[in-house]
Amino acid sequence: MLPQRQAHIEAFASRHPGTVYPLAGPLWTRRLFWSGFLICFFAASIHLGLSFERFWRGLGDLGVIMRQMWPPTHHGFWREYIGALGETLAMAFLGTLAASLISLPLGFLGARNVVKSWPIHFGLRRALDVVRGVDTLVWALIFVSVVGLGPFAGILAIALNDTGVLAKIYAEAIENIDRRSSEAVRAAGGTEADVARLAIFPQVFPVLIANSLYFFEANTRSATILGVVGAGGIGYFLADRIRVNAWSDVAFIILLILPTVAVIDILSRWLRGLAQGRQRNAVMR
Repeated sequence: MLPQRQAHIEAFASRHPGTVYPLAGPLWTRRLFWSGFLICFFAASIHLGLSFERFWRGLGDLGVIMRQMWPPTHHGFWREYIGALGETLAMAFLGTLAASLISLPLGFLGARNVVKSWPIHFGLRRALDVVRGVDTLVWALIFVSVVGLGPFAGILAIALNDTGVLAKIYAEAIENIDRRSSEAVRAAGGTEADVARLAIFPQVFPVLIANSLYFFEANTRSATILGVVGAGGIGYFLADRIRVNAWSDVAFIILLILPTVAVIDILSRWLRGLAQGRQRNAVMR
């Protein structure tokens, strides 16, 4: 039976090359790829100074810091910490709200089924690429130099960076709508403004809400870092306590941030599900 089975395998392999035995060409290609990958990995590790010795020594230092974090204390500054945390939430909310409102008309301008001018599409898409190509932290550094220290710079940084992403998402959502509703509004004598208001916007509204809520959730986390560069919020206290090695205060601030982010995550997930559920119900009707 074994020779007969082997004969069947060989016959199958001859009819379908590469299924049983790897082909010589692709095999050498994979070997060259992985060899090049390993060479690049080790070269980058050597250039960047990565080593297991430093990692192991760093674990020991991390253990010392973790011991200094316990027990978490606030040293009487808990009101300031809670106020700064509220400031961080306000930064995330206002930045996301501003980005959502600005991105809505930009999304209509960037949708090919709404504005058919190629230069407008190309110029707008490239401008959005530039905006979202710069990280929020870099925008915060720029706006701190422009408007000064404080949460206003953080709000501007969040709003500008999110506009570059949300406008692209909104435009793609508008391009993927059901065209029949737009044709029905036009057939009834509606203008292009009527088409946008009555046919396009109701279809994409749940998508816009879901994405804006997701960005608010993400911005709640990222806004805690903006204070490091002077953009206000709880990040200012966090960076200050780390600089002076007040690790028990750092632990207290982290324990304030974690449940806040978790609650925002749960609420935004529930609201996104609610918006998407309404969209599905509308489609089924």
